[in-house]
Amino acid sequence: MANITAAMVKELREATGAGMMDCKNALNEVEGDIEAAVDWLRKKGLAKAAKKAGRTAAEGLVALAGDGAKAVAVEVNSETDFVARNPEFQEMVTSIATVALGVGEDVEAILAASYPGGGTVAEKVQATIGKIGENMTLRRAAALSVSSGVIGTYVHGQVAPNLGKIAVLVALESEGKTEPLAALGRQVAMHVAATNPAGLDAGSIDPAVVEREKTVLADKAREGGKPEAVIAKIVESGIKSFYKEATLLEQPFVHDTSKTVAQAVKAAEAEVGAPIKVTGFVRLALGEGVEKEETDFAAEVAAASGVKG
Repeated sequence: MANITAAMVKELREATGAGMMDCKNALNEVEGDIEAAVDWLRKKGLAKAAKKAGRTAAEGLVALAGDGAKAVAVEVNSETDFVARNPEFQEMVTSIATVALGVGEDVEAILAASYPGGGTVAEKVQATIGKIGENMTLRRAAALSVSSGVIGTYVHGQVAPNLGKIAVLVALESEGKTEPLAALGRQVAMHVAATNPAGLDAGSIDPAVVEREKTVLADKAREGGKPEAVIAKIVESGIKSFYKEATLLEQPFVHDTSKTVAQAVKAAEAEVGAPIKVTGFVRLALGEGVEKEETDFAAEVAAASGVKG
């Protein structure tokens, strides 16, 4: 039997909203596999968990840089949140985003590129590590561009211009007026920051994710005693609901929930003066998917000073 820790139960509870004992039972049933435990709880009707947000554990900043038809987002991690408030670190992250705008989203290419003022980006990062005394990493970058239109941008948890905790880019292709198109792009970017869609539309969702969802829906229906002849219809209906929750264009628009995002974009065409097509989006949340070891700070201090508990 797997060793089920309190941390595992806590993680599952935060991901599903299920009760503590239900989470513990689920983990025991699936030998400690968190993802399988989520499915187990859903099959039992004990959790919603249509999606799981990555655990935001790493520190640092995400940054944006753009020129209207092209934009890039970068994530630079540090060991502590204190560094994110350091003006020198903020300046470095801003400059890295500017470099990435010209170089592209390949991390190795960005690190090898020239840094403003001399040297490479990699050398600047190493020099800043030496000066501030904390490890730093350019973790990832993502870029979007349009042939005609704008890239809408938004930074959530902003600590300085274009620097914060979540960075979003949204590509809007259109021949219409730039100003109202940019305003719409910012609204859609804010929506993405708030809802974290799994994809742009049904066709952009990972087929493996869809199959997993279908399996959960079918198993849940069977455990509820539904006949096989009915299960296919239940799964079909459930997948439609899943797409409405998980895809950007089908989600209720956070600025006007009476419309979907697709409907809101269509309605904006009158002001923009031309058709609008959302062709993609990027959402970088600081530390998403990175686990950071939790430490007992008081115990560390005591150990360093030779005090025994």
